[in-house]
Amino acid sequence: MKIALTIAGSDPSGGAGIQADLKTFAAHGVYGTSVITAVTVQNTVRVYNVQEVKPDIVYDQIIYLFDDIQIDAVKIGMVSSIELIETIAGALKKVDSPAIVLDPVMISKSGYSLLNIDARNALVKNLFPIAEIVTPNIYEAQALTGDKISTIEDMKLTAAKILKFGAKKVVVKGGHLNDQRATDILFDGTTYAELTAKRIETKNTHGTGCTFSSAIAANIAKGMDFTQAVSNAKAYITKAIEHSLNIGYGHGPVDHFASSSPWIKT
Repeated sequence: MKIALTIAGSDPSGGAGIQADLKTFAAHGVYGTSVITAVTVQNTVRVYNVQEVKPDIVYDQIIYLFDDIQIDAVKIGMVSSIELIETIAGALKKVDSPAIVLDPVMISKSGYSLLNIDARNALVKNLFPIAEIVTPNIYEAQALTGDKISTIEDMKLTAAKILKFGAKKVVVKGGHLNDQRATDILFDGTTYAELTAKRIETKNTHGTGCTFSSAIAANIAKGMDFTQAVSNAKAYITKAIEHSLNIGYGHGPVDHFASSSPWIKT
């Protein structure tokens, strides 16, 4: 059995964060473990507050998991302070860490800042160099580089800049690009690839970034290479969005189990 670890914040609405990650791992047939970095107060409408877990508790969660369990891939999601970022990096350097997929979560869909401004440089300095793959969306890529992204070519130029921060591979997600189709740019330092899927018109896209990066991590855990892992994750998230769930008054969640369809669509 392959095992993946998610290091992220908790979403009580179940659409993003730890909850989305564990559902995604399960949907891929991968056993999920978790290290909680923060408890959020949120629903489908907005994020209201965040309470971080003490750094020593986060550190020990990581150390003792690796002391006991053979983990095949790690996904890192929301970490909102310099101290937590440094703690996670320090813990992962202490263990025999497998490939790390880093989703540089910065801003929620409702506009709530999930990564303190002063922590952005710490994220790049501490976590990018140990990451196998980073998965910023266009807004995050712009924040990281200062670039303005309006075209596919802009995405490629920005991907190259992001790779210089230390990660081995990058996926710049194009879901927020004003285009007829949703195109992601993959770059491994040598070759660019474009993954394109149909754009699905729905408001129910809560947790798409968490779900996508977790799907990549699950596929890496199963032994897939970079392109195959991301390509399969792209197909998975597209289907999950297509069958998204109309839950709550805001942005509902995607259907993490769309392939097995356990929900009754109404």
